Amino acid sequence: MYEQFYGFTSRPFQLSPDSRFFFNSGTHKRALAYLRYGIEQGEGFIVVTGDVGTGKTTLVGRLFQALDAKSMVAARLVSTQIQADDMLRLVAAEYGLPFDRLSKAALLHKLEQYFRVCVQEGKRVLLVVDEAQNLAKRTIEELRMLSNFQWKGKPLVQSLLLGQREFRTMMRSEGFEQLRQRVLAAYHLQPLTEEETRQYIEHRLKLVGWNGDPYIDDDVYARLYEFTGGVPRKTNLLCDRVLLYGCLEELHHINRAVIDNVLEDVKQELWSPEPGTGQGVESDYEPTMLKSSASSRRISADSEGAGGDVASEAVGEATVGGRSETNLRSVIHELRQELKKFKDEVKQIKGRTDVE
Repeated sequence: MYEQFYGFTSRPFQLSPDSRFFFNSGTHKRALAYLRYGIEQGEGFIVVTGDVGTGKTTLVGRLFQALDAKSMVAARLVSTQIQADDMLRLVAAEYGLPFDRLSKAALLHKLEQYFRVCVQEGKRVLLVVDEAQNLAKRTIEELRMLSNFQWKGKPLVQSLLLGQREFRTMMRSEGFEQLRQRVLAAYHLQPLTEEETRQYIEHRLKLVGWNGDPYIDDDVYARLYEFTGGVPRKTNLLCDRVLLYGCLEELHHINRAVIDNVLEDVKQELWSPEPGTGQGVESDYEPTMLKSSASSRRISADSEGAGGDVASEAVGEATVGGRSETNLRSVIHELRQELKKFKDEVKQIKGRTDVE
């Protein structure tokens, strides 16, 4: 909706990870360097951790873009809440190998054969495991056993483990000594600094054709950082809401008053940010529409049809921002579509957060 209003080629702050928008901050630059170093060595485990929303998935997407597909065979596991016996089946499936009705010994044999063929063809094998903090100890042990596969003294497969902060604690606990000894490189992603947060926002805007419309005051960036703590996903969520608000109010200038209005809604709806920490407290409320300065009504995403009767009543009001009733009906229709899309994205985030 707001893309057309501001002349953007696409949404700059979508919540789904997209490596096209990768921002090379200080922490992400170092993490990428660790990843490249580890992969160049071709052995052991590489571990990257970070709090929720710090950009682990986007980082790996950027890494995959840089890899030579002709010399690297990579698979990625994202469903990690599984039993140890199912891990090998999932690995086999990701590499396109049959796994039905095969015993553990048969699966290991097939995987070893496949990895050996890849190496003999001059290719390296990389296994990426996301959400590693959800893995059971026995499941991690199955992954470690894969690293035992060798041919002519060289390992056949290398593993990259991505996880939240809890995974660091898990690895330091008793019983993970063998895994720790095989970690070649490890890095923990940090949130962006205040200056990087501004650069991050402008970086994403420029990628979709931003030319200064809307104009954003300096103190808006500081306010955004205060309530997101430099966490990219929270920054995306808040900036998306600000632009939607600006579109509905037909604003071409985003100032402190605008961000304060949006923050007031977000605090009550999605998470309650604690100033200066960036740590949001999840709310029980579903997302509701932003307040309009021209209307005291509120269009709730909980209403039937992502707007329902409340939206229909709003049409009866004289104008919104000077629009006629006909134009208002068009705006309400677009608004319902935007709310439905936004609600679906929030549910996806909540689902991932629950898993994490």
